[in-house]
Amino acid sequence: MTDTALETAALGKRFGRLRRSAGWALRDCTFALPAGRVCAVVGPNGAGKSTLLALAAGVMAPTEGSLSVLGRPAGEARARVGYVAQDKPLYPQLSVAETLRMGADLNPGRWDTRAAERIVTDGGLDPKARIRTLSGGQRTRVALALALGKKPELLLLDEPMADLDPLARHELMGVLMSQAAQFGTTIVMSSHVVAELEDSCDHLLLIGGGRVRLNGEIDELLETHARVTTASDTVLDPHTVVESRTTGRQLTALIRPAAPLPADWRTSTPSLEELVLSYLRNPEAPGKTDPGSPTNPPAPTTPTTPTTPTSTKGVSA
Repeated sequence: MTDTALETAALGKRFGRLRRSAGWALRDCTFALPAGRVCAVVGPNGAGKSTLLALAAGVMAPTEGSLSVLGRPAGEARARVGYVAQDKPLYPQLSVAETLRMGADLNPGRWDTRAAERIVTDGGLDPKARIRTLSGGQRTRVALALALGKKPELLLLDEPMADLDPLARHELMGVLMSQAAQFGTTIVMSSHVVAELEDSCDHLLLIGGGRVRLNGEIDELLETHARVTTASDTVLDPHTVVESRTTGRQLTALIRPAAPLPADWRTSTPSLEELVLSYLRNPEAPGKTDPGSPTNPPAPTTPTTPTTPTSTKGVSA
């Protein structure tokens, strides 16, 4: 088994060619994800999250750059990858049981009947029910059953919990964590609800404007950032400023320290949600990616001016 689940170099995907600058969903996207991680992919709408997952699943080809999945080109690794797209496309005329049998037929030698049936049974689904009669949350269960039933080494989930109620979300998140712990499955999931990922994920990939802005172990990213409060006339040089706000005589900022911080500054470690929101509110803030990435040099430590915030291809079976 490879040590790297996903690796990209200058990856780009373009839709449409009306204008030279139009249609780039991803551009110059370079990162590596170690195997065995549970990775949160976050970013604003239109950032390129769904495009990245579809490229990794091998259901579309990149326009430029390279993408390696489990040490192989994406298309060659599809048998080892489970993928659930955001719209969870399934065959509406099939029953739940027929859908699972289709998954078994498409994955001879890999299919785990018990695991797939347990996911739909725990949701109280009637095996004879047609897919077209199911609610959004029930369709999600069937799609996850298909993806997990093939015992994937890499599981790609695009907004997997969006249609689920809180109880079902908690239950299925537990199933995913059990899968990762028991089989070493690498899980990559996108979500807009950052808080629900903080207790489950150990790796973060933040995408903005089609590019990687943050990539790394969550604990390490949090440790290399600090939320500081100090006097409003404080110069933050040489630290990298992600976000700052001045209120009266007080300055509050999220920074990446480049040197030991003064003892009279009040400091704290940001939460994952605070970290992500600060970068999303400030798209021009310098990003931080894995050290040594050829197209992602270390963030500059020169002074930064503080600112005041005023298809069926979607289920791999």
